[in-house]
Amino acid sequence: MKGKPGRHVPAFVLLELAESSNYGLGILNGLKSKMPHCLFDTAGVYRALSALESDGLITASIPDPTHQQKKLYEISDLGREALKEYHEDIQMRYENLSFFLETYSRLEVAHDN
Repeated sequence: MKGKPGRHVPAFVLLELAESSNYGLGILNGLKSKMPHCLFDTAGVYRALSALESDGLITASIPDPTHQQKKLYEISDLGREALKEYHEDIQMRYENLSFFLETYSRLEVAHDN
């Protein structure tokens, strides 16, 4: 049983763009090179980019008119606010997951004895 890998894609995309503006594939490659277990795919990242742009959390520009399909993405001020909210949500989830892991480990040790 696995969770949905795409649930927090927007948060990670915003995090990557907070470091520097980038193209869609560059964002995905950056995440794959930095994250211990990046389960995101190209389609998921581009869906997140589209939604983030629609919500005003990022902006997109086309720096080279000869490559109109290649957009350069940048985080907006509203996106930085959303990133802070994602941080708070993920911190809470992290604490709950840590509780689960610690409790499970304790139960496994008790079960083995």
